[in-house]
Amino acid sequence: MSWSKLKQQLESFLSPALMGRVEYRATSYRYSPDKAGHCYIAVDKKNVLNMNDGTTSIRWYQSEQEIKNDAAIQIPIHHEVIEAIRTETKGLVPEERLQVIARGRKIAELAKELLSAQAALSKSNFTVEANKFLARPIEESLESPDILLNILALMDRRVGRKRILNLSEKIKLKHPCVQYFYELRLSTV
Repeated sequence: MSWSKLKQQLESFLSPALMGRVEYRATSYRYSPDKAGHCYIAVDKKNVLNMNDGTTSIRWYQSEQEIKNDAAIQIPIHHEVIEAIRTETKGLVPEERLQVIARGRKIAELAKELLSAQAALSKSNFTVEANKFLARPIEESLESPDILLNILALMDRRVGRKRILNLSEKIKLKHPCVQYFYELRLSTV
């Protein structure tokens, strides 16, 4: 589906109170095939959610280093994980090193999850997620762990006042971007 058609469909589902305030914007680079373009959700002409970042790998590394260096973060390592590493290395690695390897792998996994939770998306990912949103029931988008689906569902006219008010406890557990759009929608109810 073309961007203009997708944008038109998404904006047709906007809550009437958000019409004109919330916009979906995209830029593309016609002659540069390696650049997917940028995608934004703008509120009152201000880009609130930027869905492209050329420094994604750098941010992932920084997140991994922050988790490694934070002594307050306790990372549980199960005996099964250590046994799997032991069999993978054929028992040639000392016991203390197995702990370090298991912790390092867990930290890398957490950093990747953290990065995906920070909504580092590209324009192509946005179009995929927007098409998912248009194809599935609104309840699935509200319950989804995906940040973008949550945001699109919160701004949807099919989500009424009562449902918005009932979501207050669930929204506290969501990403700050989702909380921002929840507050925006709550202010219009």
